[in-house]
Amino acid sequence: MAITEGDRLPDATLIRGGDGGPEAVELSSLTKGRRVALFAVPGAFTGTCSTAHVPSFIRTKDGFAEKGIDTIICVSVNDPFVMKAWGEDTGATPAGIEMLGDADGTFTKAMGMDFDAPPAGLFGRSKRYALIADDGVVKTIGVEESPGVCEVSAGEALLEKA
Repeated sequence: MAITEGDRLPDATLIRGGDGGPEAVELSSLTKGRRVALFAVPGAFTGTCSTAHVPSFIRTKDGFAEKGIDTIICVSVNDPFVMKAWGEDTGATPAGIEMLGDADGTFTKAMGMDFDAPPAGLFGRSKRYALIADDGVVKTIGVEESPGVCEVSAGEALLEKA
């Protein structure tokens, strides 16, 4: 069952591509006592993810800060090396967006957001969504009906609900 408003984010260990290699990051360390925006994408370096979704959060980063969001997190079922390269390529990392890999999809499955798209070569990937969580509790969430669409999960749409 997919996570909904009022649910607590699942415990998860995600992976960041650090300067010295992969670094484990407990999601709770980023959310405890904090207000966060978290968005998930089907895959790094894919079309809509790179041209629409990540840029929408770079554009709205200051607006989220003005509304009390402490951090913005991007999650994808990719390894930390890919997430690090993608964050640098898109400008997300220099903008201060946390680019975290859910390498084995454990977090994505716990969220109830996993899907397969064999024609596109995507297996065990994340649906496209965005949420705001206060102290780890989901306050608002927007999930796209199609992985190629970025409307209800775009930075601008989430910022309106912040």
